Amino acid sequence: MKQLLSAPNQLTLLRMAFLPFIVIKLVEGHYGWALTLFIFAGLSDGLDGLLARTLKQQTVLGQYLDPIADKLLLSTMFLVLSILHKIPWKYTVLVFSRDISILSASVVLYAIAGLRDFRPSIFGKVNTFAQVAAVFFVLLFQLDRSRWVWITRTTFLHATLAFTIVSGLHYVFVVGQRLLAHSETPAKSAARQRA
Repeated sequence: MKQLLSAPNQLTLLRMAFLPFIVIKLVEGHYGWALTLFIFAGLSDGLDGLLARTLKQQTVLGQYLDPIADKLLLSTMFLVLSILHKIPWKYTVLVFSRDISILSASVVLYAIAGLRDFRPSIFGKVNTFAQVAAVFFVLLFQLDRSRWVWITRTTFLHATLAFTIVSGLHYVFVVGQRLLAHSETPAKSAARQRA
């Protein structure tokens, strides 16, 4: 309960609370409000990490809660914007496929090997940035049809496509390495005992 009440985790929960209101504004066609709320959600994401480090309130709950809030926000935004025909479905399907695969692999690794350290790689961080930027410019394009906004929106959607694939393949490689290391550890222990 103490972890839940820490300032960084409260901000993470606030970010999750923004989500239904963003969806409501999108469905109503109020893209200005949706963009404003999305920006506030993004600012709270940066602020909770800063507070956790500054106040030395980094918690185990926060390590799990923060990426869950990010995935929930971005996956929902991609899904709703695809339903509204603002983002082509191929991007959303790829984003969902990667996230579901990573979640499934994490559950399996925890269940069979007790592995629970799933910090994002540099590719994962770049992918998250590309997704945030893509959603931002997709929303901005609904308010400003300038050519530069369209080009930037398209660029970040392509970047999302590329880094979703790259980060997914990198995750598969890392999972393989961790499983290999985990299987070698008991074998080495057994060899030492025989020696």
